[in-house]
Amino acid sequence: MESVTHQGREIAYRVVDRGGDGNPVLFVHGSGGTHDIWKAQLARLASEFPVVALDLSGHGGSDDVDSDPGWGTLSAYAGDVLAVAEATDAKTLVGNSLGGAIVMHLVLERDFEPEALVLAGTGARLSVLDDLLSWLDDDFDRAVEFLHGGDRLFHDPDDRYVELSKESMYAVGQRVTSRDFHSCHTFDVCDEVDGIAAPTLAVVGEYDMLTPPWYHEFLAENVQDGSYAEIEGAAHLAMLETPDAFNETVVEFLDAAR
Repeated sequence: MESVTHQGREIAYRVVDRGGDGNPVLFVHGSGGTHDIWKAQLARLASEFPVVALDLSGHGGSDDVDSDPGWGTLSAYAGDVLAVAEATDAKTLVGNSLGGAIVMHLVLERDFEPEALVLAGTGARLSVLDDLLSWLDDDFDRAVEFLHGGDRLFHDPDDRYVELSKESMYAVGQRVTSRDFHSCHTFDVCDEVDGIAAPTLAVVGEYDMLTPPWYHEFLAENVQDGSYAEIEGAAHLAMLETPDAFNETVVEFLDAAR
């Protein structure tokens, strides 16, 4: 792992480059996750282009940030992504769920001009079920089990991926994971996404109940240069559950966009 310092904290990231072409592509994880959620992209896409995946503040190997849930947290996380993008010369961003919100925030609020964007399992608005918000604060075990129920994070996964996801949430911890989801709940750029000019792919698992396909259809229709793709046999974490189909979709899009 490498790291970059900004705003007084160390942000950890991993780079894998097996002779791929073009500028690096930076992958941004979602709520309660770490860079490990992109293990199949780090392993299999680095011959196509250099792959970078970071740990947001308070996740994995990165220092935490003192911020309240909401805009302040999104802004801090966007600063993490910008710092790593500048350190690695990454020009294309891929964000999952909260990571997608951060990517959109960065483009809309910080005037970051990417070559292309991939918004995976995310939306222009990310309202969270009230019961889940309560469980995240008061019954974390129940929240974790709920998220790993049918057609939420996964559709029909290998058990090891479920364990990886659960272990990640528990390692990140209740406070930070709750902050992540509460920050998602406040996110709403439905009236602003037409300001995103870069070629943008909105990609979703067909069974995703957390950010369903119509979220992505909205994104594809309302950004300036959008396209839509649906991954069969997957839910919210398609990059982990069906990595070959996800990777093929991303490579095809980036080959055409960059």
